[in-house]
Amino acid sequence: MSAFLNIATKAAYLAGNFIQQGSRNLSNLNIEKKGHNDYVTDLDKKSEEIIISTIKKAYPTHNIMGEESGFDDKHSEFTWIIDPIDGTTNFMHGHPQYCISIALKEKNKITNGIVFDPNRNDLYKAEIGKGAFLNDKRLRVTANNMENALIATGFPTCDLENIDKYLAIFKEITLATSGQRRCGSAALDLAYVAAGYVDGFWEFSLKAWDVAAGVLLIKESGGSVIDFNGKQHTGGNGSIIAGNAKVISPLQKIIQKHL
Repeated sequence: MSAFLNIATKAAYLAGNFIQQGSRNLSNLNIEKKGHNDYVTDLDKKSEEIIISTIKKAYPTHNIMGEESGFDDKHSEFTWIIDPIDGTTNFMHGHPQYCISIALKEKNKITNGIVFDPNRNDLYKAEIGKGAFLNDKRLRVTANNMENALIATGFPTCDLENIDKYLAIFKEITLATSGQRRCGSAALDLAYVAAGYVDGFWEFSLKAWDVAAGVLLIKESGGSVIDFNGKQHTGGNGSIIAGNAKVISPLQKIIQKHL
C-alpha cells in the first residue's frame, strides 16, 4: 500500500471511529439544512476536520477539497478530495448505510482512493495500476449481462428538475434487469460495483467527493465508468454510469433515450 493510501486509511479510521461514537446518540446531533433535502451535521464537519488534520500533518502543501470546508488551494499538483460522511441523511436517521470517501488527484488523474464503511469495518482501496481491494481481498467486477444484472442507483433528492426523466429511466431499467437498489450513498454504491455486489450503477448530477474514490475502485477492478454521453468519467462532477462491460452500453442507451 502506498504512503498516500496509508495516510488516507489512517484518516478514515480516525474519522470513522469518531462517527460511530456519535451514532450512538443521534438525538444530540446538530443539523443544518444546506438546501432542499441537503443536510450537514456537526459530525460531518468534525469528521472532515479529523481527515484534513491527518492529511495536512503528512502533506502540508497539498490542496484539499472537502465537501463541507470547500477548496483549500495551495497551488499543488496534489489534491485530496474528501466526503466525510457520504449518506448523511441515512446517518441522521440511524440507517447504517453511509461511508467516508477519500481520493487523491495528481494533476488531472485520480491515483489513490478509499471508501471506508465504518459499520462493517470494510476498507475499499485502490491505487492506479495496482488493483482494487476490499480489506485484503482483490476485487473484480462481475460478468453478468443486463437480464441477470442487479443495478444500483440514487434518487434525485436535492435537484428535482429531472425527476420525471429519472422515473422513466428507472422503470425501463427495472424491466430490463433483475432489479434495482437505492442505498443512499453513491460512494458505497460504486464500491459495491467494484466488489461485485451489484453489476452497475447510474445517477444524475453527482459531485467529485461522491465519486472520485469509487471511480478509481471500479476501473482498478476491471469495470468502466462513463458519463451519460458515453465519455470516460474522470472522477469529477456530473452524471455517471458504472459497471461491467456487459451492462455499460445497455444502461447508457436506456438513459439517453429519455434525456
